[in-house]
Amino acid sequence: MKIQNFKFYEKGLNRFFGPLEAKVLEILWAKPGLSIKEVQQKLEQQEERLNFNTVMTVMNRLVTKGVLNKKLEGRASVYEPFDTKEHFLEMQSKEITHELLEDFGPLVVNHMLDALEEADPEMIEKLEQKIKALKKET
Repeated sequence: MKIQNFKFYEKGLNRFFGPLEAKVLEILWAKPGLSIKEVQQKLEQQEERLNFNTVMTVMNRLVTKGVLNKKLEGRASVYEPFDTKEHFLEMQSKEITHELLEDFGPLVVNHMLDALEEADPEMIEKLEQKIKALKKET
């Protein structure tokens, strides 16, 4: 699934979703299989007082976007993320990286390398291992 709107100046999940969508996803990643009412109650625990219809609209919008699955259990619909948070972020960051490389090529690589000056040594070590593995393949 490809998220259409990437917000450059936001942080975390808010780069891909609205703030309420991101909160709903965090709740469902922590505990999949909740109803709208249960998500609404969890949002209230976070001091987010929202109308049931607002929460329902947001959750159904996430179903339409392909991020949540909706299934009927008895008389209630329950929702769960289509993917794990880790896999979702992995796929989105991969997509963004490919698009940047396609559009800007060497400039992106240079800027990523410049950013490594601020990275921790473990990340640099992983990059070195990846480069060695790529060299062996060619």
